[in-house]
Amino acid sequence: MENFFRNWNFMRLLRLAMGIFIVVQGILYNQWFFVVIGAVFSLMPLFNVGCCTTNCATNRYDGKGKDDEVIFEEIKVKKD
Repeated sequence: MENFFRNWNFMRLLRLAMGIFIVVQGILYNQWFFVVIGAVFSLMPLFNVGCCTTNCATNRYDGKGKDDEVIFEEIKVKKD
């Protein structure tokens, strides 16, 4: 239950509002596919899931390792 009330920002509120809007429009026009899609889009910000909310971050190289030297090799292209 704590996850519902933490880390709310503008994008999370916008996604929730868009999901609710899609659900309402789907109900008004009897388009049940949009009701389902809107429900999914509404649940994503409620549970704070979506793109890159899990551990999909990449490891950054800070440049403090032993092998800091970068070796470059010059490549020449043959012109015919």
